[in-house]
Order: sequence, then C-alpha cells, then structure tokens
Amino acid sequence: MVNSLGRIVRSVASRLPAALVRPFGRPVALFFHGVESRIIDSRVQTNHHDVNAFIEIARFLKNNFDVLPLSALDDVLKRPPRDRRVVFLMSDDGYANNLALAADVLDEFALPWTLFVSTHHIDTAKLNPIFVARLFFLFAPAGAYGVAHLASRIELGSPEERESTARYWLDRLKALDAVRAGEAVAAMEAALEPTDLPALLERFRSDRFLNWDEVRALKQRGVEIGAHAHLHWPMHGAQTRDYLIEQALLPRERIEAEIGPCRYFAYPFGNTPDICREAWQAVRDAGYEYGFTTLSGSLDASVNRWLMPRYGLELREPRLASVIPFLRAGNARLTAWQRQMAD
Repeated sequence: MVNSLGRIVRSVASRLPAALVRPFGRPVALFFHGVESRIIDSRVQTNHHDVNAFIEIARFLKNNFDVLPLSALDDVLKRPPRDRRVVFLMSDDGYANNLALAADVLDEFALPWTLFVSTHHIDTAKLNPIFVARLFFLFAPAGAYGVAHLASRIELGSPEERESTARYWLDRLKALDAVRAGEAVAAMEAALEPTDLPALLERFRSDRFLNWDEVRALKQRGVEIGAHAHLHWPMHGAQTRDYLIEQALLPRERIEAEIGPCRYFAYPFGNTPDICREAWQAVRDAGYEYGFTTLSGSLDASVNRWLMPRYGLELREPRLASVIPFLRAGNARLTAWQRQMAD
C-alpha cells in the first residue's frame, strides 16, 4: 500500500502530460507485493495485483523505461541525470504467487527484479499478522470483543461498517511492539475460530508465503533475494533495541544460509511511523549495502543509503508515464526526514 504522499503524487501527476514531466525524471524504485489470477475480495487481497493489470504494468515498463537489476544501483547513483529512465523493480513479503504468476510475467518481458522476504514467514508458513487481523475485522461474528493490548471492547457490526473499523484499529495495532501485537493478533485469530477459519484461509490463499525451495527456484531464475526483516512488523520506536538488531541480522543470516549473499533490505510497511533511528542503524550495522523505505522520491535524492525511497504500485496504474518522472517531487520531504533521523 502506498503512503499519503504517493497518493498526492499520483493525483497531481494524473493531470500532467507525460511529455511535460519526462525531462524531470530521475532513477526510481518501484515495488509490488503479489499477483493473483483473480481478486475475489479487494478488502482482503489488498496486497495483490490482478494478473492482467500486472501484465499491463510490466508491458508499459518494458516499452518506456530501462528496468535494471539492483546490482546496477551503485553505477546509476554516480550520474542520476544520465539515467533518468532507469527503474528498479521490487516485490515485498514473499508471497507464493510470486513464483506462480509474477515471475512468469516478468520473465516474459525480460524484466529483472528483487524479492524482499520476511524470513520468519518463509521458515514457518505463518501468515502476515495484518492479514489475520483484517480477517478478524471483516469476518468475525458480529458482537463486542476484548483484544489484548488493543482495547477492552471493539464493536464489530454490519459489513458496511467494518472496513472503516478495520482501518482505525489496524493503525493502532501497528503502533504496538511486536510481542504485544502478536498477543493481540492471537486473540483475534481465536475469535475467528467459529467462522470455520480453515475454509476462510483456503479462500484467501493469495497470502500464503513461499517456502525456501520456492525462494531458491526464483533465485535460479535470476531474481535477487533481499531481506524484509524476520517478522513482518514495523521497526519503530516501540520496539526494543535488541529486537531491531535481530530483525536486521537474522534475515540476512537465514537468506545467506539458504540462498546466498543478501545485500539489500526493505523495511516492513516502511513509512515514517514504521522506522526509527535505531532501525536504520541496525540495518547499516548488519552489513546491508542499501535499505529501502516506502517514501516516494527519486533515488538521486538520498543522503542516507539505508533510507532510500520507493513507490508502491497501485493495483492499476494508467498514468505511470507521468507518475514515475514526477516522483522526484517527494525528494524534499524525503531528505528532510533523513536528516531528522540522523540527528
């Protein structure tokens, strides 16, 4: 999901002719999450592109930009104006449909990409906590619930009310440290049991994670494998220092043990509330060459190589020709935040 500035950039760019903003362009990073053959409930499958829409995005990038492997980033950053058409394409989390669909589409168009995996979920097949929480808010039986560390009473009413209820409480859930958030999500999962939870999970198989053999298969197809923390949870100031260090070190160790060298890191969620100063320092100290946020901007703007910008691709992107060059408009906010994080 994109941040608020990304939505503003998209809104403004949609009103501008592509030819007008094209000279403004600089190299950028774009990311997606998963690709599905059919979206059956957009409230739940928020992280997944419909395959036909994804094919259109891939075709557009192939025809209009220079999509390079992330290994070229060092060279591109030496002279960003020279490489104004360069795009680096990435995928976050590590969903199984990346192997089933996304890889085939990107292979067809010969587009290199990087996959950032959350290694706890690859190790255990446990679902993303936010996905489980969203199922609770949308499908738990109507009534009042007490959820550990979140609220003593959460009212779940009509289907029409539940999306706004979910948005409100998911923001508050993400503000918790990982231990308390895990206990809250466990309470939500228990409340889902009367709904025939296995059937619900089978219905939404799009959020199933890859296993290590499947990650290896992608690596063999030329996909760069990076780290997306160990547990898919924010690395913000509510976490302990030891937790942040572990979230940087452990995924690199797991990826290098299973796959090979791991040079890049992407922060879970990745917006300003989700990353603290100690988090990027832990990423730096763990030996990663670059770390990527979800703040919009172009790659030439960064004054901190462990807080690089990326743009999250919307499920449909009819105006990418204008949006990509205009991402540079986010650079002032990005660099101001980077400097603040360095104080």
